[in-house]
Amino acid sequence: MNEVSKIEVDIEIDDLMSAEPQKAQSTKRAPLFLGLLAAVAVIGGGVYAYQTLYASKHVVTDNAYVGADIANITAMISAPVAEVMVADAQHVKKGDILARLDSTDTDLQFAQAEAGYQQALRQVKSIAANNRTLHAQIEARKADIQRAEAQVLTAQANLDKAQIDFDRRASLAKGGSVSGDELTAAEAALKIQKANLTSAQASLAAAKAALDAGISAQEANAAMIEGVALDKNPQVLVAKAMRDQARVNQERTIIRAPVDGVVSKRNVQVGERVQPGMRLMVVVPLQDVFVDANYKEVQLANVKPGQKVTLHSDLYGSGVSYDGTVTGFTGGTGSAFSVIPAQNATGNWIKVVQRLPVRIALDPAQLETHPLEVGLSMTADIHVAE
Repeated sequence: MNEVSKIEVDIEIDDLMSAEPQKAQSTKRAPLFLGLLAAVAVIGGGVYAYQTLYASKHVVTDNAYVGADIANITAMISAPVAEVMVADAQHVKKGDILARLDSTDTDLQFAQAEAGYQQALRQVKSIAANNRTLHAQIEARKADIQRAEAQVLTAQANLDKAQIDFDRRASLAKGGSVSGDELTAAEAALKIQKANLTSAQASLAAAKAALDAGISAQEANAAMIEGVALDKNPQVLVAKAMRDQARVNQERTIIRAPVDGVVSKRNVQVGERVQPGMRLMVVVPLQDVFVDANYKEVQLANVKPGQKVTLHSDLYGSGVSYDGTVTGFTGGTGSAFSVIPAQNATGNWIKVVQRLPVRIALDPAQLETHPLEVGLSMTADIHVAE
């Protein structure tokens, strides 16, 4: 065998020897690849099954917190604090006395308002009595007019007679049948009767003016009481309203709990003078708490009011579950109601997924067994398949 042939034989032998390990390695890798493919298939199937059987039917978030419609206890009047009946963390019932204010000023104001009310009643009664008096005066003025008219007629008749007597004596005086003294007396009598007629006419005019004044006074007096009963008179109603306001102010010296709950943030002390609108404390109705779950907007496509919710509190852990119900959505996202809302129409814009609070009502019986405090963290799971 020549040199070249020997070299070729050696190469073939080397190739055969190197091919055997490669074949062995390929044989070992095949099960590994199959196992990897199987694992990927199992994981993919698990993910698909999870998405199909569970995740697509549940919307979960841990961005949820307990809330309540807290009752702010504020002063309604200005007065010194006489007594504080409760302390922080104390449970109270609706109507329980929380604090008392000094009632000295309000008692005096009520006494003054009551006196004003009684005075208004008497004034209206006096107006009614005066109205009857004015009616009687009008009738008397009418009688005065009739009497004045009769006096005018009498004075006119006397004047006519005096005129005739004077004319007769004046004609006789020309022939010397009547003396000058008698003519003078007749002329004086005529002047007296003219004066009497003028006086009677003036009395008649005065009587008519008095009647008109009496009618006007009676109409003005009647307008103050006409058409309404005593207790419906405007003057009485104003005085009654002032008295009722004074009574309300008296009642506001006793500050009561508006709801059942727990006292918190008590910041009022005995002797302090409070002002209207000043917050004295708050009452938290723990029996009526709710949960606001802040879901991402991409999670809410299938969420509707009335759906059931399973909740867990970080306070009790996963061992305690709460049954809730979706009651609705707030009117906007948290950023929309922030102090400085986002100005997305100006400058560079980066899209940020927004969160929308979802209000969830809780079962009162479960709250009684496992009470929750305002602000506690919760995990909410909405069953969107229902």
